[in-house]
Amino acid sequence: MSLTAQVLRVHERIYKATDGRVGHKMIGVPTLLLRTTGRRSGAVRTNGLVYARDGDDYLVVASKGGAPEAPAWLHNLRANPDVEIQVGRERQKGTAREVGPSDPDYERLWKIVNENNKDRYSAYQEKTKRQIPVVALTPS
Repeated sequence: MSLTAQVLRVHERIYKATDGRVGHKMIGVPTLLLRTTGRRSGAVRTNGLVYARDGDDYLVVASKGGAPEAPAWLHNLRANPDVEIQVGRERQKGTAREVGPSDPDYERLWKIVNENNKDRYSAYQEKTKRQIPVVALTPS
């Protein structure tokens, strides 16, 4: 496991353990906790993800650091788009919508998330043949 992956794991653990008191901006970019339902297990799964905003929506990216396969949380959202979004200590229910390159909003949303994350997503996209989607999380 890379040093970056280790740092992100520790960050997520701190965010969860403090129920959002610590972690929202701990790594220099805004981070939320996304809770999804496991598509096979039915268990609640939590992931710490960098986000950007587009109006009321929270935007996250299913990059998995440029890995050839999508992150498990994206597969969970495809099976069940109902989520819980936690920003700091505030939790709210929401619905996820995958936005891929064929969607007319994709380029605009990609630009927002990529600039927010200091162009890291463009670097991840260069590492993989998989088209990395943006996911819009709309609070209920």
